[in-house]
Amino acid sequence: MGSPAIAILGTGSYAPEKILTNDDLAKIVDTSDEWIFSRSGIRERRIAGDNETTSQMAAAAGRAALDNAGLTAADIDLIIIATMTPDMPMPATACFVQNILGVSTHAACFDVNAACSGFLYALDTAWAMLGSGRYRHALVIGAEKMSSVLDWKDRTTCVLFGDGAGAVVLGPARGTAQMIGVKLYAEGAHSRLLCIPNGGSNTALAAATGAAAGVPATPPALTMKGREIFKIAIREMEDAARDILEQHQMSAAQINCVIPHQANLRIIEVIAQYLELPMESFFVNLDRYGNTSAASIPIALDEARRSGRVKPGDTTLFVAFGAGLTYGSALVRW
Repeated sequence: MGSPAIAILGTGSYAPEKILTNDDLAKIVDTSDEWIFSRSGIRERRIAGDNETTSQMAAAAGRAALDNAGLTAADIDLIIIATMTPDMPMPATACFVQNILGVSTHAACFDVNAACSGFLYALDTAWAMLGSGRYRHALVIGAEKMSSVLDWKDRTTCVLFGDGAGAVVLGPARGTAQMIGVKLYAEGAHSRLLCIPNGGSNTALAAATGAAAGVPATPPALTMKGREIFKIAIREMEDAARDILEQHQMSAAQINCVIPHQANLRIIEVIAQYLELPMESFFVNLDRYGNTSAASIPIALDEARRSGRVKPGDTTLFVAFGAGLTYGSALVRW
């Protein structure tokens, strides 16, 4: 007997109230709206409040997804949070979300960290676990408080990222809607091109030595070699898209909507050119959110569904890349 068909039953998203525009950033670092927009396509981003946590944003998106799916917290027996900015190194942010939403203690709860590809990694993991028959409904959430790991003096990185959360509910397929496929990859040889080098066990000895000498600890901050990442991201996203289409004997022309990781408009434009698709086929909202890492695809998906860009019967392609370097793609029928 084959595995049961699994589908995305509902979507939801959450964005903090505070909007930080490019002009606002120009008051903090040496930059301008023209400089940022011409290089990234970003006009503004949302920034979480000082007391607003990743788990709170994740729970808000998860609650919206449950409502959209017509389900309640009592229906969930699996929570997976994709994040690189957890509330704490431990426990898992998923456990905080479970408590906030009132999900049963019988639910499995854990986090996945594949950076900006994290939502696809979490989606595939949940799909496999539901396919085993041991779980029925999963809440899969990408949530990030990127503002907490940025160096606000580094104009090459702080202008690119924003905060937010997006969520989906996975469960037994209804009608013809279903997950079609997911392909995941990683190139660990490029890990240091995009990373948060301090704050982990790799820097524990240095931190201890510094503390003994009276040197204050350096807070975690994201570093990125932008030019190298740009080139690799284009190659990885194109390969991931072509691979999954070939695996399922589909052409790009059969895709109704492409929802890419929202990192850089120029990357998306090149991918569209390589796949020979018009930009109208791509759903883009990074001008308003910036790069929200693992939250970017589920936020965009929720907006695409609510705006009518994704409709019943459509086939959607997700494609992402992130630190690791991780990348992947997914095909979903609605």
